[in-house]
Amino acid sequence: MKLTDQMKGLYYSRSPHSHLEYKTFAMLFFVGSTRTRMSFETAMTQLGGHSQFLNPSTMRLSLEDKPGAGETVKDTAKAMSCFCDGIGIRLLDDQISYYGQGDEVMRKFAEYAEVPIINMASDINHPCQSLTDIYTMHEKLGDVRGKKIVITWVYTPWIRGRCSVQGTALTSSLYGMDVVVANPPEYDLDPNVMQMCKNLASKSGGSFAIVHDMEVALEGATVVFPHNWYTARRYDIGKEEELKIANGYKDWRYTAEQQRKLCAPGYLLQCMPIDRGNEAESSVCDNELSWIYDQAENRLHTQKAILTLTMGGRV
Repeated sequence: MKLTDQMKGLYYSRSPHSHLEYKTFAMLFFVGSTRTRMSFETAMTQLGGHSQFLNPSTMRLSLEDKPGAGETVKDTAKAMSCFCDGIGIRLLDDQISYYGQGDEVMRKFAEYAEVPIINMASDINHPCQSLTDIYTMHEKLGDVRGKKIVITWVYTPWIRGRCSVQGTALTSSLYGMDVVVANPPEYDLDPNVMQMCKNLASKSGGSFAIVHDMEVALEGATVVFPHNWYTARRYDIGKEEELKIANGYKDWRYTAEQQRKLCAPGYLLQCMPIDRGNEAESSVCDNELSWIYDQAENRLHTQKAILTLTMGGRV
């Protein structure tokens, strides 16, 4: 967090900060991206290094360790370690066959790679985003302890993953916020992650609660994070059945009326892309209480700090 502040200051003062000169960051994108790819590539350029975009579909990499399937994760990780100083991996949701597989693959890379592995989003967690979120809240609010953040499920036909909301629930609990997760009954998040949130909140002096009524959850909210996520049955029932369940909760969306009547004041925190009109009304995205563009920018500064600290930078 401290280094992110320094990086942001250097960015706006246009001061050189080539802390990773001649270093290369390899980026394995199993799934497409806007903010993650652009922010990491820009970060490495501004740090004086180089980022290398890799599409696994053009490689012989296989996630199955069996003859004939393709090159193993072990061999790929060891070879890549010869050419770069860090590896970022983005693997989640539609590119995996069961919940937890994306995280497992990243940990397998970490087992064999001889350079740092950075999680650019797995199916369980999105740490670069959640660190950005807590940084943004500190930047806007000062001390976040005791501030209420509501992380709420909202409707969209997109059928989105859990990683961003689970990551931000974890970091918010770690920093002593009063965290409320709101969702319809079918949309409970990972019980292991939720238990971690409870444990972190008890140690940090914050609180953690799960409710199944969005309007009750929003009462007195300082910050609101509206984001869709899938049910625990997503890989058993498929996307069409997921959408049928979601269609029963089209009234779950963050509106200007809710923000005005229930929140205090209900600043909008949302990692984007955001489904305007479904996840949140456009007026909520564009009013003076919206942080979405500041939040997007802060991905750059936060990730520059992460890259510098993990890839041997000298500050």
